[in-house]
Amino acid sequence: MKKEISFNTEFNRFLWSSILIALSACLGNVVDSIIVGNLIGEDGVSAINLSKPITQFMFTISMLLSTGAGMLVGMELGKKDYGRASYIFTLSTICCLAFGLLQTVTGLFFTDDITGWLCTNQQLFGATRDYLFPLMIGAPTYMMAWALATMVGVDGSPRLVSIAILIDNAVNLCCDIIFIQWFGWGIEGSSTATVIGHIVGIAFMCWHFRYPDHHLGMVFGNGKAWAALKAMVSQGAPLALASISLTALLFCANSIVLSTMGRVGIFAFSVCMNILYIYNLFLSGTCRTVQSLGSIQVGKGDNEKFRLVISKSFRFITIAMLITCAFIWIAPEAITKFFGADEEDLIAEGVRALRIFALSFIPFCYIYTIMVVYKLYGHHKMALFISLALSLTVIPVLWMMSLAAPGYLWYSYLIAYAIEVIAIVVLHKVTHARFELKPM
Repeated sequence: MKKEISFNTEFNRFLWSSILIALSACLGNVVDSIIVGNLIGEDGVSAINLSKPITQFMFTISMLLSTGAGMLVGMELGKKDYGRASYIFTLSTICCLAFGLLQTVTGLFFTDDITGWLCTNQQLFGATRDYLFPLMIGAPTYMMAWALATMVGVDGSPRLVSIAILIDNAVNLCCDIIFIQWFGWGIEGSSTATVIGHIVGIAFMCWHFRYPDHHLGMVFGNGKAWAALKAMVSQGAPLALASISLTALLFCANSIVLSTMGRVGIFAFSVCMNILYIYNLFLSGTCRTVQSLGSIQVGKGDNEKFRLVISKSFRFITIAMLITCAFIWIAPEAITKFFGADEEDLIAEGVRALRIFALSFIPFCYIYTIMVVYKLYGHHKMALFISLALSLTVIPVLWMMSLAAPGYLWYSYLIAYAIEVIAIVVLHKVTHARFELKPM
């Protein structure tokens, strides 16, 4: 009984620290859009959403290099191989920083070209470009903030990560008001504030390495960099592919909605994508717990506790999603107005879209969590299929609905996820996949 209580305490510590991390990110993104919507206008909210494929692309590379590495580090820490864990941490950090600097150089020379690719509406082009430029220049801060959050959390300081990210977003939101309202920088001030917030958050997370009981450090000269990099990429590939698919979906969905429903549609879609952050609050917290605490149990070969992690995680996310969905159904008009909408057509379309998307995001959260479970159980092909289909299924459905039934365009996500759930069940039975830990 004592061990069970101890494990429950450990699970809750990981879960609620992860929830706090996701809550801070959720508040940062959602409140950021609310501030922009009220201080700049509805077009500012749309510009932020049109820029999201670039942010999502950077997040994808972070998933590939740091989330995959975080799983490996967790396994090595479970085996008490601290030297190997530190080497993987070092390689992941260097790769993330290098990619961030590459994005900075790209932003210096090609921001206008990238904006033209993301936004075909001339009314929204200027705001999108102004938001995008500081975002790309500050890309290293995005990469390092995400990478350190993963590594410091798995190294035993999830609470420090949650505090650092809370401070990160508090600085971001304060600077939002200062830069937009006082300095008159417009929407450019919003993305600049985000970069400054990340710098402060990174500084706080680095404090972890001053603790005497930390296990990770910078280790060079191992001589097995290529093998370690391949292992990192392989472990993070399903999550990264899911993120790549989501990047493609964001780009395609923005283009389809903008061409089909115009300015009104893209604003309603932007509000829905911001509400997705609330679902992601619980999804991210759950998946971080499964990845971090679950990978440690995998390293130990403890199938019983790993199953306990999964069952507790699914129970939590189910309750959280139902409460969120109920809240959105009760107050869709108030939510739309929070983002600065004051025109009747914008409010009406926002209400209609929110109620449909509130239901659509529930299967999305389940599918994403199941993908993580398949990966940790060693069912790599199933995890790979889910990661690709998670978003790519939506694109053809969205396109067909825009042509055949544009009035029902918002149902595309719900239809696509229902199709994918059926495909997962069929493939699981056909492949006879078993949920048992494989020997490491």
